[in-house]
Amino acid sequence: MDIWSFKKEGFIADDIVKNGNIFLTGNGYMGYRGTMDEWGRHEMAAVNLAGVYDQNGDNWREPVNAPNALFAQISVNGEIITLGKTGHQKHSQTVNFQKGLHIRDSVFEAVHIKSERFISMAEPHLLASCLTLSFDKDCEVELLTGIVTDIWDINGPHLFDYEYEKGDIIRAQAITGEKKIPVAVTQSVTCDFPHNEKQEVINYGIYRRIDFNADSETVYKINIISTVYTGLDTADPGEAAMSLCKIATADGYGKNLEAHVEAWAEIWKNSEVRLEGDDEAARALNASLYHLHSISPRHSKASSIPARGLSGQTYKGAIFWDTEIFLFPVFAHTEPELAKTLLRYRIETLPGALAKAAEYGYRGAFYAWESQEGGVEGCTNFNVVDVFTGRPVRTYFRDKQIHISGDIAYAMWRYYEITGDTSLFFEDAAEVILQCARFFLSRSHSRLDMDKVELLDVIGPDEYHERVNNNVFTNQIAAHCFACALELKDVLSQADPNFFDYLITKLEFENDLELIKAALPKLRPVFDETKIIEQFDGYFGLEDCSLEDVRGRLLDEREYWGCNHGVAATTQIIKQADVVAMMALFPSLFSDKQVELNWNYYEPRTEHGSSLSACMHALTACRFGRPDLAWEHFIKSATIDLTGGGKHWAGKIYIGGTHPAANGGAWLIAVLGFAGLSVKNGEVTVSPRLPPQITSLRFPVIANGKKYRITVTRDDFEIL
Repeated sequence: MDIWSFKKEGFIADDIVKNGNIFLTGNGYMGYRGTMDEWGRHEMAAVNLAGVYDQNGDNWREPVNAPNALFAQISVNGEIITLGKTGHQKHSQTVNFQKGLHIRDSVFEAVHIKSERFISMAEPHLLASCLTLSFDKDCEVELLTGIVTDIWDINGPHLFDYEYEKGDIIRAQAITGEKKIPVAVTQSVTCDFPHNEKQEVINYGIYRRIDFNADSETVYKINIISTVYTGLDTADPGEAAMSLCKIATADGYGKNLEAHVEAWAEIWKNSEVRLEGDDEAARALNASLYHLHSISPRHSKASSIPARGLSGQTYKGAIFWDTEIFLFPVFAHTEPELAKTLLRYRIETLPGALAKAAEYGYRGAFYAWESQEGGVEGCTNFNVVDVFTGRPVRTYFRDKQIHISGDIAYAMWRYYEITGDTSLFFEDAAEVILQCARFFLSRSHSRLDMDKVELLDVIGPDEYHERVNNNVFTNQIAAHCFACALELKDVLSQADPNFFDYLITKLEFENDLELIKAALPKLRPVFDETKIIEQFDGYFGLEDCSLEDVRGRLLDEREYWGCNHGVAATTQIIKQADVVAMMALFPSLFSDKQVELNWNYYEPRTEHGSSLSACMHALTACRFGRPDLAWEHFIKSATIDLTGGGKHWAGKIYIGGTHPAANGGAWLIAVLGFAGLSVKNGEVTVSPRLPPQITSLRFPVIANGKKYRITVTRDDFEIL
């Protein structure tokens, strides 16, 4: 088996949407859905841009899809050839993980079309394709290509006032509706055969009609190069796009491809996990890392990764807690600079978090649950549509999932623990931690009669139970934030003895610091090793029924299980790891016996309705020596974007796309779970717990600035 690529033979129309996600290509700046060259908006062809948002009317704000300049439609003797509409003899679609390539191979009666496409990992604004055409008999051929402005959007359109420019390099430029951000796309086409070309501007773009007479003895090659810039990149995106397109066209497709492949090789050098013993699992792990790398913002110093990556506009292109808990650890161990990029996004969006806290009457930093540019909250009060009435349902993700601020502080601190690098604290990460602690202080309730501090009316990771009191995950992450705020002085003084005092004065934090010292022991949960941890106050009093019982109560498979009247809301059935997630994030607080006791209680009650859940259960199963139990969850995480799995609907809302959290989770399970990697006080250790299916794992890590190569087998391990 080729563990470095995934290939699907044949064509099934119902798989078009799913394949668009599976065969995605990207480079962090943009993502191109895995669609055919000749497809358009009806097949959800899209070039999704990172960090460019727009709102059309009262619809949800979402990321902008750029015009598509890799469109290429073939006509033979006047007949348009389109997969799905034209009969075909053979078809396959492939994604090459190692080189970041999308490959299609389609045989029709009139023409054999091969194409290769990449979004350059070496140059973030560049994308290119190479078409190869061959014919069984002499014929007249027309290639229709250009820049298509008939864009697939969920809540669009988003681009207006198009301007077009003809020439060897054609250009289309428009502006977004809300903030008037210019978006410019160029295209050049190189053919290695005699042809005629006509250019035209119509309602849906600027096009080239390339005509030629084909014979059966010749293979015809067409190279398409495109560039994309926006007003967020430069003051004149049109000029920047034209300039780069000229350079890339002069270099040629082959040279650009070579640079792209070399960039991918460097990425794999720093991150490849060689899994031996099960080729299917090895390929799935490669696929997970491929998808994660394809959406990672290496082009930026301060950006993050949306919850659905760059596979489209679902989840509003927003940044969730997924990044800090499931994605950041991969890069903290393999590409620390990229980890800093993700954290700098939260530093730069601190003003948005301060504003959100103030909106609700609190002090400090309450980060957006669905963060868009500048930390703007993309989450609405009505995030689910009832499948029976068609009416929006009031949800409380926006205002009650306060653990998000603690998750961000947790990642800031983990960066320091893994890398030993304190520089980020002086780039305002220290201020982020203090402001998050201030928010939890402001949001907490003091029970004077019990000498206890509580967090009331919250939602934990388990979203099926809303507005609960003292969710133990939330309380623990908040207590950790308090502890980090108190430890900052000692850490910062190593580099600058005066900085902490300066920061406390600047933020007028003196009184807050004293209150945090007093509140921490009263908020921090106390765990009894002999008892199951109650997920929140009153959880044990809910109906204790089976997952099958609750699933059997559904009247429509698209029903949302949570909210006030959801089938799970009054039961102990939970959406995803909650107590188990806490144990995975804070391993030193729990004995293996405690982890096993709680895992055995909560796992049967977990629907795993989120792609975030399996990872946490796998990590904790490894903790108590049951990697065999972890294996199923590992496979579920690692294969999710090969199978097109995961939920695609929340009520009537489409939420399909790729699953970056599960991609990151697959690495976490393999490296932190099966290999048992741990970095403490600058020391790298492993505690192997390989399942029967794996004979060895080999992987690189970076800790405290030093590179290590680790090999783990059934009987031994090696750290070099």
